[in-house]
Amino acid sequence: MPDYLPLADRDGPTVRRGYTECRFGQLHYRHAAPAEPTGKPALVMLHQNPSSSQEYLPLIAEMARDRAVYAFDTPGNGMSDTPPGPQSLDQLAGAFADGMAALGLGSDTSADLFGYHSGTYLCTELAIAAPERVGRLVLSGLPMRSAQERAANLAKAEAVMLPAEDGEEIIDWMRWLWDFTVAQRLPGADFEQALWTFRDKAAAMHRRAWTYIGVWSYDAATRLPLVTQPVLVAQPHEGLLDVSREAAALFPDARFEELPELSRDVFAVGIPQFARSIRSFCQ
Repeated sequence: MPDYLPLADRDGPTVRRGYTECRFGQLHYRHAAPAEPTGKPALVMLHQNPSSSQEYLPLIAEMARDRAVYAFDTPGNGMSDTPPGPQSLDQLAGAFADGMAALGLGSDTSADLFGYHSGTYLCTELAIAAPERVGRLVLSGLPMRSAQERAANLAKAEAVMLPAEDGEEIIDWMRWLWDFTVAQRLPGADFEQALWTFRDKAAAMHRRAWTYIGVWSYDAATRLPLVTQPVLVAQPHEGLLDVSREAAALFPDARFEELPELSRDVFAVGIPQFARSIRSFCQ
């Protein structure tokens, strides 16, 4: 099936798909760019998990009006190859560094990063792993938790196993996922976009917890201070508002910006706000 893209964004640069290589095999990405180079740094987007770069399609199309944009699928998600098992965030970030190197991203001029929810930690680890390739970071929804909360969440993630033959557990999860992603979406959030987001999240099946095994093993208090690049935390008024504010204070060079008009379905209804924040910070 072709990618979903809202009608309002179809007059912008064409979003294309491609593959590059990384330590886990083929790394899928979506790419768009203006017809003529603008001199602005490329923007690399890392999505929340489980999901895929499809969720970013409207934002890719908007940001590609004035810069090249690359949005990778996390290994084990979307159309990227699947690792042999759950990986630490530094290994996943290393796969993105592999992909950037293979594409020549950040080799002449450093690229900027955008990440949402679990994608924020993938961005911070990529910035630590390849500081010479990364310029600025825009992050939204850092999932920082206490050591006790992380331990409890890690145990739950590690308990997600291959579904039984009756499929009861996976069917129950998909019912919850449908309600959260499609049935409970905000008024004005496009049905087809929500449907495709559901598809990509559901496709992870029992691997849906793999990235979160890395997330809940991640000690943000010791890792975020290692990010030397400038950081903007652009934060909707959602459940991660307060912890994202706390996380922003851990970076050596960061500022915090609230997006009070956004709460959920942010890539369905919040493209102007995110585009404004990214453009003002990553000029």
